[in-house]
Amino acid sequence: MNKICVFAGSNAGVSPEYGQAATELGQLMAAKGIELVYGGSRIGLMGLVADAVLANGGRVTGVMPRGLFIGEMAHKGLTEFIEVGNMHERKALMSELSDGYIALPGGLGTFEELFEVASWAQLGIHKKPVGILNVKGFYQPIADMLNHAVSAGFMRDTNLGLMLFEANAAVLLDQMAAYTAPEQANKWAELPK
Repeated sequence: MNKICVFAGSNAGVSPEYGQAATELGQLMAAKGIELVYGGSRIGLMGLVADAVLANGGRVTGVMPRGLFIGEMAHKGLTEFIEVGNMHERKALMSELSDGYIALPGGLGTFEELFEVASWAQLGIHKKPVGILNVKGFYQPIADMLNHAVSAGFMRDTNLGLMLFEANAAVLLDQMAAYTAPEQANKWAELPK
């Protein structure tokens, strides 16, 4: 695994553990020679993970839509900074550049990016690992919701293996390196398996 796309909050959150986890993930990625691909911001958890990769000799590619965010948000010290036309181009390019994905805690944007790549995995568009760094149980409600979707008949249980929930960044990176996409059952319950 050479490049990982990290989705993360543009805010740091109220708990110092969130920032510590972002920094630790960046340090581990740099130590393993894994390049960071992310949204290009210098603030929040996004900035912390980028700064940690850079401070430890790693490479960082930021992808940001032209004119969408205020100029002070863009990280000026990245290995590569790519401007694109819109959010759709941003997500497509980040995905194209990456061998896997990790979601740190975040808000609506982070959730949207996470669910998009998980949905693409469900449809077989990619077979890349989707890791969730479950800092302080932040993503437990989503894990519970996914299990509820299975029990309610809206999702196959094989879909649960498409996302790797882990609280420890080093363990998550090891799981992603060893990842093989689970065999998926037919997504549509009304059609023959």
